[in-house]
Amino acid sequence: MPGRSTSSSSSGSTGFISFSGVESALSSLKNFQSCISSGMDTASSVALDLVETQTEVSSEYSMDKAMVEFAMMDRELNHYLKAVQSTINHVKEERSEKIPDLKLLVEKKFLALQNKNSDADFQNNEKFVQFKQQLKELKKQSVKPKEDGGHNEFDKIKDKDGSRAGNERDGLQSDREADITEGVDEDMIVTQSQTNFICPITQLEMKKPVKNKVCGHTYEEEAIVRMIESKHKRKKKACCPKIGCSHVDMRMSDLIQDEALRRAIESHKKRRRQSN
Repeated sequence: MPGRSTSSSSSGSTGFISFSGVESALSSLKNFQSCISSGMDTASSVALDLVETQTEVSSEYSMDKAMVEFAMMDRELNHYLKAVQSTINHVKEERSEKIPDLKLLVEKKFLALQNKNSDADFQNNEKFVQFKQQLKELKKQSVKPKEDGGHNEFDKIKDKDGSRAGNERDGLQSDREADITEGVDEDMIVTQSQTNFICPITQLEMKKPVKNKVCGHTYEEEAIVRMIESKHKRKKKACCPKIGCSHVDMRMSDLIQDEALRRAIESHKKRRRQSN
């Protein structure tokens, strides 16, 4: 075992145990966590692309499944790191004359942590929670048909009007009415969403929105970061700039990228350019 000390191995005693090799290995494992994090970022981005382009549900489900697998790997790695660190601390405190079976001790602690696993653990994974929230928000923003027979409310109205007009108007008139209905559909969606596009600080349409995990409000990243830094430099608490919000102690760690809103804003800009 790395770091076994000077005393006779037959007696099983040791003056000390060096954990430098173990701690070096732990450092490498922690670096692997960044790989998992990058994988989650990629899967999240692909899933949002699929929703935005209204790709088949099976592809979106594959990305959702990939995120679950990444979250499980992250949980397992965290449990192993905790088990090893806990074992090291325990052995250092005990200062036993006999060299303990570190592998067995780690395995016991690791299994104890694994046995407590539940789906609720994923709520502690910030990237996984953020992915679910952004996926939900983007689906709200998109004009994707609902699951009730593949039609949303506007489609139902359009179908009803189309069938009523079918016996009275020719095909050209029906097509014209369909175009008008679709235009109303998009206009209503834009009107409902547009209020979320304005930063409460700059009062301008956001380019890089971030969401406050505590209160749920969104801001332009540069503006809110500058505001928080300015307050903290003066030893003051930063309050959420949204009127009526009760969150009075904002921190940088409260902010997360709102990819779903950013995409909705970009989509709105694109439609606006096309209409002009």
